[in-house]
Amino acid sequence: MTTIVAEPRPAQAGELEIASFYLDDALMGIPIEVIEEINHHLDLTPVPHAPQCVRGVTNLRGEVVTVIDLRTVFGLEPTTITRQTCNVVVRSGGEQIGILADRIGEVVSTSRAAIEPPPANVAGGDGRFFRGVCKLDEEILVLLDVEQVLAAESPVK
Repeated sequence: MTTIVAEPRPAQAGELEIASFYLDDALMGIPIEVIEEINHHLDLTPVPHAPQCVRGVTNLRGEVVTVIDLRTVFGLEPTTITRQTCNVVVRSGGEQIGILADRIGEVVSTSRAAIEPPPANVAGGDGRFFRGVCKLDEEILVLLDVEQVLAAESPVK
């Protein structure tokens, strides 16, 4: 099991470091300061009667971590667990929560000024799950609003 622990580096004023990952071919990202770690620990126990987006729970060094399937939050087919699937662990509301991603990307450094508002047609027009987008050399990175994703109790319709 490979574990990547997010160790914040001193950022320049106005700089933002984003851990990126993929859902299908879409490049998504979360600011590194909210990430506890990224790992491939996917020994999940299903939770009866949980919302569809809750894939299960896992034991991460003695702490029970709820794991959310980001694909179902966005109304996609549930994640197929592969060797590349990763668990992006964030801290929210005093607890660790895992977010499944198809595969990990790289850490992207950009200026906060380079983050643009999300397009109006993203996520059914309201863009509630997205903080913005960042144009990279060859791709566009969609910056997730982690709190909105974790507050979702059902997939986007």
